[in-house]
Amino acid sequence: MTARTHFDQELEKVHLHILKMGSMVEEAIDKAIEALVKQDEEMADAVIDGDDKIDEMEVFIENECVRLIATQQPIARDLRIIFTAIKLITDLERIADHAVDIAKNTKRLVNEVYIKPLIDIPRIADIVKHMLRDALTSYINTDVDLAMRTCKLDDEVDGLHAQIYRELIALMLEDPRNIKQATHFLFISSYLERVADHATNICEWVIFVETGEHKDLNA
Repeated sequence: MTARTHFDQELEKVHLHILKMGSMVEEAIDKAIEALVKQDEEMADAVIDGDDKIDEMEVFIENECVRLIATQQPIARDLRIIFTAIKLITDLERIADHAVDIAKNTKRLVNEVYIKPLIDIPRIADIVKHMLRDALTSYINTDVDLAMRTCKLDDEVDGLHAQIYRELIALMLEDPRNIKQATHFLFISSYLERVADHATNICEWVIFVETGEHKDLNA
């Protein structure tokens, strides 16, 4: 087996672990939003409890990347791929933290009658999950075009978040009793907006792999 073949095989293992972590993170977002919609405290608790496994996966992948650098001594593009993997799992871990944040806010809402139908928040969640999947795919395939297209969805998320913000502020002004619940919804929408930012970060690192330059696509 050549050194190149061995490196490629080891890198493929890292990629598989990243995809597994990405799947765990996406499920955390999905369950957090489902718990919010259903006002399911048990499901929200499961999201919170499951965060430790995601943290453990981050540490494992980071250690594997460090081992690859130490044993294979990659240079140029290969080194950028591994460096990007380390950056990427940091973004994934932070996305998982936002899923926990959503779940914690959900627990404070389980016994309340919602002041508005939950339409736009689940819509944002669907978009950010799509962004996350495509961001990971763009990394695995080093697909710069897909990374660029994925980043453009961030504007749609920002627009929906702004719309939610306006609606909730109006509800607060309409009736002060709405303030507490509306504040929780504002936090949840903000967390999802940050998830989109982290997905954009991943796409920026994909471009870095190919070009060696880090471009800010979230401006």
